[in-house]
Amino acid sequence: MADAQPVIFVGGLGRSGTTLLERLLGEIPGVAPLGEVVHLWARGVRADEPCGCGQPFSQCTFWSKVGSRAFGYWRESRAVMLQELRARVDRTRRIPGFAVGLLTREAELAEYVSAYSRIYAAAAEVAAARVVIDSSKHASLAYCLSATMDLRVVHVVRDPRAVAASWRRRVRRPEDGRPMARWAPARTAMHWLAQNLAFEVLRWKGVQVVRVHYEDLVQDPVATLTELAGDLELTDSHETLGFIEDGQARLGVAHTVSGNPMRFAVGHIEFHDRRAALPFRQRWLVTALTWPLLLMYGYPLAY
Repeated sequence: MADAQPVIFVGGLGRSGTTLLERLLGEIPGVAPLGEVVHLWARGVRADEPCGCGQPFSQCTFWSKVGSRAFGYWRESRAVMLQELRARVDRTRRIPGFAVGLLTREAELAEYVSAYSRIYAAAAEVAAARVVIDSSKHASLAYCLSATMDLRVVHVVRDPRAVAASWRRRVRRPEDGRPMARWAPARTAMHWLAQNLAFEVLRWKGVQVVRVHYEDLVQDPVATLTELAGDLELTDSHETLGFIEDGQARLGVAHTVSGNPMRFAVGHIEFHDRRAALPFRQRWLVTALTWPLLLMYGYPLAY
């Protein structure tokens, strides 16, 4: 089985538009969106949550074929083992060591990354795609993968005040109606700072990291995607973006293993930047905690 190269990793803090971007890129011919592969073992293999196509993971033909090609079949024991490996090697606290080249647990890291490589290669083969997208988001996983793989990263940035407002909202998972996690603005601000700074360091280390602003994506999706697709060498023609017109995008079914509710969207979606209300004090708290990167990314201090 040939390696699926390159892999596009979509990173950034949750609620920054990573799922939307993955769904849009996934409509380009030859590109296969896989969702948040980091959660495949827990939410797919073990919990049997729905694929983006609506079928339970165990009944999805696409993922059944991927499991067959990658590992023979999906096994509970392998899922447990890889979750344990993740807890040891794929941690935000290990990023400083990665950044300065101090790798530890190298054998475990190699085994961990090998599982992703096999999934990517199998998914590319099943989908007849030349590129696969993993929207796992976490910078720590990007560091793990880039240690041994040819990885290209799309770093999605969104105004931290808008991200903090989104994390305050009450949202229920469409799969089972359970409430999704909510974060206080201060916690969101610190995670926003840490994750985005980690991707900046990854760029400094020589990994191809292309930054995309969520605000640009929703305000001018055609121009933003055209430039991004060119940077990633996905296409050199506007014709492949014909699924976007009149402020809407037409989405087909995607076999995304995990992610926010947008992964289930099929048909026409509208582009808009929802700015949920954030109380004045919390707004300025987030600004005070994030202002260095806030200004570097071109966001105004006033919001």
